[in-house]
Amino acid sequence: MPSGQDHTLRVSEIFASLQGESTRTGLPTVFVRLTGCPLRCVWCDTEYAFRGGENLDLETILNDVAEYALHYVCVTGGEPLAQPACSALLSALCDAGYSVSLETGGAFDISGIDPRVSRIVDLKAPGSGEHERNRYENIPHLNAQDEIKIVLADEDDYLWAREQISSLCLAERCPVLLSPVAGQLDPARLAEWIVRDRLPVRFQLQLHKVLWQNIRGR
Repeated sequence: MPSGQDHTLRVSEIFASLQGESTRTGLPTVFVRLTGCPLRCVWCDTEYAFRGGENLDLETILNDVAEYALHYVCVTGGEPLAQPACSALLSALCDAGYSVSLETGGAFDISGIDPRVSRIVDLKAPGSGEHERNRYENIPHLNAQDEIKIVLADEDDYLWAREQISSLCLAERCPVLLSPVAGQLDPARLAEWIVRDRLPVRFQLQLHKVLWQNIRGR
């Protein structure tokens, strides 16, 4: 680790659960949720991670993760890339032998992330209230081990997503995941639209909400 750099992170929580999203859905995973996010999506379900938490160094985080004895680790938030030391954490987890994924809102540069990390990048639809924050410069950096996630609040969001998938050739770069906003868009309707339009995407529900509703740490 380079000397003279601050590798302390503000951590909201570290816990073990099943991965509820992405192509890793269902895998027992350790989650490292970092504190803070500059975005304010109207449907955000982790507002408690905007503030609070505790300052932990990399060694402490790695020790806490190791206690769960699981192979998969997901660094999430909040917005993890809002903390400069997140990149060092991701590399340290990879060095420790974990299969690492990063969940990011898509407003920060992903080009410098360790190539061993699977980057799950949001593309914010208009219904989020934050679609103008999308960093389209990230798209050329995506590869087959990465994923794009688009959360949809209504049919207008779906039509917008369909256009983005086509015009940006997103499915040719990496898997594309479409999710309904829980309690707002009927999942069956979204599934019907995807089948009707033969979209090259993966439909997903948030498995953790199906199992545990909105219990924190699940």
